[in-house]
Amino acid sequence: MPNAFDFSASPFDCLDEAEQKIVRDSVDIAYFREGEAILEPGVEPSHLFIIIKGHVSQFDAGEAVAGYGPNDCFDGRSLMAGLASSRFVAAEEVVTYLLAKAAVNALIARNATFGALLFSDLSNKLGALAQRHEQREMHALTMSRVEEAFLRPAHVVEGAADIVTVARLMQAEHSSSVLVRDGDRLGIFTNTALQRAVVDGQPLDRRPVRELATFSLVSIAPDAPLFDALALMIRHQVHRLVVADGSRIVGLLEQLDLLSFLSNHSYLITVRIVRAQSLDELRSEAGKITGFIALLYRSGTRVGQIGKLVQALNAKLFERTWQLIAPPELLADSCLFVMGSEGRGEQLLKTDQDNGLVLRDDTTVADAVVESACLRFSAALRNFGYPECPGGIMVSNPAWRHRVSDFCIRVRRWLLRPDPEGLIALATFIDAHAVAGDASLLGAVRAEIGPFVAANDALLSRFAAPIDLFPDAPGGWWSRLLLFGEHEPQSLDLKRAGIFPIVHGVRSLALRDHVQATGTIARLDALVANGRIPVELAGDLGDSLHFLMGLKLKAGLAESDAGHGFSGSVQVERLSSLERDLLKDALAVVKRFKELVRHQFQLERA
Repeated sequence: MPNAFDFSASPFDCLDEAEQKIVRDSVDIAYFREGEAILEPGVEPSHLFIIIKGHVSQFDAGEAVAGYGPNDCFDGRSLMAGLASSRFVAAEEVVTYLLAKAAVNALIARNATFGALLFSDLSNKLGALAQRHEQREMHALTMSRVEEAFLRPAHVVEGAADIVTVARLMQAEHSSSVLVRDGDRLGIFTNTALQRAVVDGQPLDRRPVRELATFSLVSIAPDAPLFDALALMIRHQVHRLVVADGSRIVGLLEQLDLLSFLSNHSYLITVRIVRAQSLDELRSEAGKITGFIALLYRSGTRVGQIGKLVQALNAKLFERTWQLIAPPELLADSCLFVMGSEGRGEQLLKTDQDNGLVLRDDTTVADAVVESACLRFSAALRNFGYPECPGGIMVSNPAWRHRVSDFCIRVRRWLLRPDPEGLIALATFIDAHAVAGDASLLGAVRAEIGPFVAANDALLSRFAAPIDLFPDAPGGWWSRLLLFGEHEPQSLDLKRAGIFPIVHGVRSLALRDHVQATGTIARLDALVANGRIPVELAGDLGDSLHFLMGLKLKAGLAESDAGHGFSGSVQVERLSSLERDLLKDALAVVKRFKELVRHQFQLERA
């Protein structure tokens, strides 16, 4: 039986062959009846338990604080401390491996990652996990295909064309090269060749381009690995390849674009967005953003970094869309902004549109022109795959497009009469981030908030209260997670369970302290600097938020691959043992933070 030990489960999946042998040589098997105590407080543990079958509940002071299922292990912390502090009970019949304490100590001494994943807090566990992901990142990128990189259009000229004509074409097309067809030959003329022609001193308007073209082209198929393209460039000492599908020329792959792709895919998408001349072109680039996110996530890039890149990409996409739709006078007299997770830089997959528009007070742009542009903008985003906001928080809704003075009146109304609808609007607006136009217009509206919030404890309490909108009451998601083996498989809404309480709790504290940052992590940093939150808690909250966002992203990508809609939920029993362990840690941090927010805003207990 020990030979059947599952080394694919964390933390044992980081062991090498010699370390796996230590496990096999030191493991035994035990059986416990339903309701039987496996470990009692004050007992000195002699083994690490790794569950084969069944479920175990952990109790502290009579309260269930954790649940464990197949491939989960416990209680490593007690093993190292020398005494158990919790009671572990078989929630049903349990079969478990017993790994001797001496073997556990030997593995920790040999493998720091094993120790970190087994015993450390949430931050160290995630750090150990990130190190393992980073080792795979470059491999995943270099296995991308040539057709996924930025291919420049292949403009073809005849060999008899004069160099002045060709240079004008290159300037008009913003191209550093053109292909030259001369009979049966196909060559290339580049900026380097143009410089050489100028230095030669011969009349360029009478010199055929074939004389300076290079006809020894190196080509590659569009479905070839990108790593092969890099190898070809090095081998032939060339800076560009002709990408050809049989006799059909697809485009040109330049070395700069290849290296940029390998180091930062977002650069290439940004270039295409900025150069787009139509909404159809932008739609094509918007469709590539999800694939880019999937590549980054699956190659181990941290969720916080992905969020920042996605915010930057979406901002460029929204800005260029607005530039193509709005007339110049409207562009000059307005500020387009995004809100919610998009404004915080925490949106990963495409969710509801949350945007608005502030107009200059003295603008002469007709209301009909503004309305037409806003309706087209919302429709364009919907066409790009960004669903409309069910609450209508979009520029197509007149309530979210105003002149500065009118917007200020609206914000003051939210603050002076904080009904539920107004508080939702205020919470959404606080995350506003400018993406196009004059950002000072948005700044003028945001400046209205501070004076009304100062010393207004009643407003702040009502604003913070929604952290208990989804309470962890008995029988709720917290209990189902802790005792998941005793129930049918349940889906866990990650936003309700953890993401929203973190985001809104931090947002409430930031509002009280007049913190101007819109991102949750930046707000946490400011709150730590102000002495409002202990640095350790802030770190745990940031780690928990990013872990929950990562789980949500993973589930969303799986739903997308299966052709399903994005639900934002996960099936807890389908998570790996490490993911369940980290989820318990993260939700425990959320529970602790909610207590802090309740105390600071004197909220009634749920």
